[in-house]
Amino acid sequence: MKKDKTSFFEDVYEVVKLVPRGRVTSYGAIAHYLGTKGSARMVGWAMNAAHGLDDVPAHRVVNRQGLLTGKNHFATPTAMQERLESEGICVSNDKIENFKDLFWDPSIALGL
Repeated sequence: MKKDKTSFFEDVYEVVKLVPRGRVTSYGAIAHYLGTKGSARMVGWAMNAAHGLDDVPAHRVVNRQGLLTGKNHFATPTAMQERLESEGICVSNDKIENFKDLFWDPSIALGL
């Protein structure tokens, strides 16, 4: 179990850095991988705080349905979608198309 918010945020960022280009994951999947199932909201807070960290691809983290719920925390309301589309991910009405096919589960990919 993590001792403070700062180390939890850093752990979140380390997982997000591993999400492959052209793939996406969810707040809940990251929380589950980190052993804090049920703390998806805290992962969301970490992602909101990551928007100045150039090495953290925050645009690859969406909600469990593939919705771009964090889009308002980017420089512009369309920046998240634009970054995803630049990686070949199709987005329609703020939702990732073929989300299940593009979903990257850290618990499986990194072995839990």
